[in-house]
Amino acid sequence: MICCSIQVDAASEVDHGLQQAERVCAEGANLVEWRVDSLAEEPDGVKSAQRLLVESPLPSILTCRSAREGGGYEGTETERVSFLEEVGVGAHPPRYIDYELLDYQRSANVRQKVDLVVSHPDQVRSVSTGLILSTHDFDQRPRDLMQRVEAMSSDPACAVAKIAWTARSLRDNLEAFDLLRERSKPTIALCMGDFGVMSRVLAPKFGGFLTYAMAEEGEETAPGQPTVRDLRELYRIDSIRETTKVFGVVGWPVRASLSPIVHNAGFGATGFDGVYVGMPVPPEWEHFKATVGAFLDHQALHLGGLSVTMPHKEHLVRFVQEAGGELDQISAQCGAANTLVVKADGTLQALNTDAPAAVASLAAALEIDVDDLSGKRVAVIGAGGVARAIVAGLLAHQVKVVVFNRTRSRAEQLVADLSSPDVSVGESSELACGCFHAFVNATSIGSPSGDAPDEIPLPDDVHLDHDVAVLETVYAPTPTPLVQLATDRGARIATGEDMFVRQAILQFKAWTGAMPPEGLFAERLASRR
Repeated sequence: MICCSIQVDAASEVDHGLQQAERVCAEGANLVEWRVDSLAEEPDGVKSAQRLLVESPLPSILTCRSAREGGGYEGTETERVSFLEEVGVGAHPPRYIDYELLDYQRSANVRQKVDLVVSHPDQVRSVSTGLILSTHDFDQRPRDLMQRVEAMSSDPACAVAKIAWTARSLRDNLEAFDLLRERSKPTIALCMGDFGVMSRVLAPKFGGFLTYAMAEEGEETAPGQPTVRDLRELYRIDSIRETTKVFGVVGWPVRASLSPIVHNAGFGATGFDGVYVGMPVPPEWEHFKATVGAFLDHQALHLGGLSVTMPHKEHLVRFVQEAGGELDQISAQCGAANTLVVKADGTLQALNTDAPAAVASLAAALEIDVDDLSGKRVAVIGAGGVARAIVAGLLAHQVKVVVFNRTRSRAEQLVADLSSPDVSVGESSELACGCFHAFVNATSIGSPSGDAPDEIPLPDDVHLDHDVAVLETVYAPTPTPLVQLATDRGARIATGEDMFVRQAILQFKAWTGAMPPEGLFAERLASRR
């Protein structure tokens, strides 16, 4: 189930909260959690909370979270329990009351009063409200995690056990999944923060009782909550089941990645049993190796493949080589790959779909066949993983490539590694020679999320006209400064979105054996602008 958390801090916010509840009900939420931390301390707090329960379009969880566990309630426990008791025994009680394990354990008086409000799973009582015993750690994985889980699961009054902690890496999610698989009663196990988003999306795969969502961007009640709409429409959470294969984009950062948008749409359109999520992994090799290795070893995760973006493309090649896997020709040649395929027998394959996508995009911009690129002169700006792949792809079609980079030694290393008479290092002054058929920006210059969003990687006096093509590898919802310059001067343009779509289609086919419906990926990107 999807539970949407809505915070109502004052009586003046009740109407807005109910409006939000109506909207998320229409979007597919199953429950509403009314967070009344501050409302409980207002003079008319009971009356306002009762109105929320009476007029809620969905079954409700009533939560008054203490400041000790990340909430806003700062009153006494006696007053908090009295508030919950008065609201809970009204004519329209909540379906569940959420109460923190540690506060519940501290006082026999508190336990007695809470037990009056809730029903007991092992008793026949007229009370209809269930108790969610919860525990949270906003700093790290609790050292006594298993003891807390056992205390909640073994308490007779506990209808649902809830554990949430801030993930310090993606690997924390695997422990949350194991807690769900080994549950002895209905359980919510979630990781908070950017590292924990996948625990929220994949909760149904491992039997989670529910997952939490926010009503709209910026109104999360815990770090990492997606919106109800994203859970339903982007991740297709209703289709996730135990057998669902998991795919994702590994990079640092990945929050702005468009890959989940296209691949999840492709899975839905083709009926493929898969889901695709963001997987932020810090830039060091050790983080990449530990995370991908743990995901592959966790058999219940059913990892089917990965998109790999900066700064891990070279790490992927190393990982697959050390695992005894297979590299495609471009990956082996340039030392960088952007796609991991996990085959049915568990063996690994690394592919580079950036290279063929870039070559196809450039040929399309020049309005020629890929084979007709032979002999063309192309300037590639950059010497990182993207540049390596594109240069290798162009060399495979006998293109004359000149590499330009702010740090010349990196460009020289790229040329030495690829070892072809058709590639050389250029000086920046040569960019304006008027002798290139195309320019490729393989840097992050011009990226809205980069360090130089307003800069152009070409000099102002560069020759651009209708006979020249510009390939921008940065994908952005609006024209980058380079694309705007090329447009103004009448050059032919291949955008980052065009290249992105082409490489994503190749990834999708490698994972599923099928092609997505024609035009679907481009349409989904356009709808997100």
